[in-house]
Amino acid sequence: MVKLLIGHKGSGKTKSMIQLANDRVANSNGSVVFINKNHRLMYDLQYRIRVVCMEEYEAITNSDEYIGFLYGIISSDHDIEVIFIDSILKHADVSISDLPDFLERVNDISKKYEIEFIVSISASTEEIGDIINKYEILN
Repeated sequence: MVKLLIGHKGSGKTKSMIQLANDRVANSNGSVVFINKNHRLMYDLQYRIRVVCMEEYEAITNSDEYIGFLYGIISSDHDIEVIFIDSILKHADVSISDLPDFLERVNDISKKYEIEFIVSISASTEEIGDIINKYEILN
């Protein structure tokens, strides 16, 4: 299942994701992964959360490579319950026009591996369009 947090910069999406991740890891038997653009959130997240900082993987430059990266994370840990992706539009040159295909592919991964994805998007619902109707909105 893919769930979305949507809103412009400064609307509290990241703070909500941090709280969701910390709450989730407290009640989780499996792994929780938090993908962020940089290291600035590392100390806000509980130590049991695997933090992945995308600035360390600058060779990932498009949504196809990003999907491959997600497969790599999943293949290294078969106990992942949830993957948080903070501000996807700031990762790997993913744009709003890439979102329908990207989210559909993430949804397919979610179903196949039974992993929940929570993705934040820095845009308005009007900018994103009808694709949000396919996914649960958390805010």
